[in-house]
Amino acid sequence: MPSNNDSNKPAFDGIFRKSSNWQTLRFYQKSEVLYQMTYVFCDRFMEHYGDRTVDQMIQAARSGKQNIVEGSEDGKTSMEMELKLLNVARASIGELRQDFEDFIKSRQLCMWEIGDERFQSMQDFTKRHNQLSEYEPYFQRWSAEEMANTGLTLCFQVDAMMNKYMKYLEETFVTQGGIKERMHQARTNYRKQQDEHLAELEKAIPALQQQLAKAQAEAATWQAAYEDLKQRALASYHRQQDEICELKTKLSAFNSK
Repeated sequence: MPSNNDSNKPAFDGIFRKSSNWQTLRFYQKSEVLYQMTYVFCDRFMEHYGDRTVDQMIQAARSGKQNIVEGSEDGKTSMEMELKLLNVARASIGELRQDFEDFIKSRQLCMWEIGDERFQSMQDFTKRHNQLSEYEPYFQRWSAEEMANTGLTLCFQVDAMMNKYMKYLEETFVTQGGIKERMHQARTNYRKQQDEHLAELEKAIPALQQQLAKAQAEAATWQAAYEDLKQRALASYHRQQDEICELKTKLSAFNSK
């Protein structure tokens, strides 16, 4: 499975899936070791000219590593393409494994197997170590037999890890779908949110209508009170004006005597 301690599983949020960072995938790290080690192995123990196996081994190791990277990147939009490229990577690693086996057999070297002390020691080392820096000090020290058996073991481990990872991707695809399903789900979720919002607004309309009617009734009451107060004020004003006129008339008649 992906990442350190196999905990970094690919996930998605929205249309684009959040795939694993390929640099943290343990099988990628081991494939990087395989590529660099294969290059040194061929340089040290294979004929440089006239042997197509050298180019084939290096290209197979590189293909395994690069297709993991491309698969992880393409997996953000297409899980189908990620699975396809990871399967290409597996095929390349399988080809490299066969080349290591052929090298051991053709040189009549010993292929370490279960029960061999060297096999167990190599298994323990390769299981615990994934970084290139942990292997590089041995590249010029290991014998052809040691290097070939180590490469063979790494091929088996990478293949097993990738199989497990691809199985997880298949299960994820079944439960979460690809980008078409994600786009459909995103649109469906948006429409659902809009429908829910509209339903909430429609549900609030009766209460708002009641509040409006109450406000209008209160406004009408205040308007009637205002008109009554206005009329009384005008009547009082006119009475005062009439009284003033009457007093002026009386005062004028008094002054004329």
